[in-house]
Amino acid sequence: MGTIVIDEEYDRYRHILKTDISAKRYAHSISVSNTAACLAMRYGCDIRKAYIAGLVHDCAKGMKPSELLETVKREGYEPTDIQLDNPELLHALAGSIVARDKYGITDSGILSAVRYHTTGRPGMTDLEEIIFTADYIEPNRSSIPELDRIRQTAFSDIDEAVALICRNTLDYLDGNKTTVDRMTVETYDYYCKHIK
Repeated sequence: MGTIVIDEEYDRYRHILKTDISAKRYAHSISVSNTAACLAMRYGCDIRKAYIAGLVHDCAKGMKPSELLETVKREGYEPTDIQLDNPELLHALAGSIVARDKYGITDSGILSAVRYHTTGRPGMTDLEEIIFTADYIEPNRSSIPELDRIRQTAFSDIDEAVALICRNTLDYLDGNKTTVDRMTVETYDYYCKHIK
């Protein structure tokens, strides 16, 4: 695992991020970064990668809908009808591109964790699970059903925590008649089958 040092590279990412997103989103990103590092310690994952992925996971949140669409299309990605109607759903995919092109992050594991931090995906890597979970449970979050249970579960069985987060997300979106990304449903189904 190695030791974690807030080094010049991490510091550079923080400075770029401050100009890319709102102060509130920046505070959230710092909190996700710290939470991800804690989860990485718990599960024997690379702490520095968790710190960085947690920090930059929302780096595309400050982009306009047209910029999000342009960014993913430039990569050859064809947005679905749902994504065309709701371009904000593309912030995770766009974020992985921005993290690579603007921040200079080349680690494929970090970029993948950024890409799947909102929907998850079946069979996530440890780092992907950590960022997906840290984004949901970070200390600034509140008013989420069963949040205390999910936070506790995250440090004992992260697969179960992922399933609980997906269920909560799907319940919330359904209750608000909001569009559901199919990947979240597939992630939920996968993790329900793989809970120990």
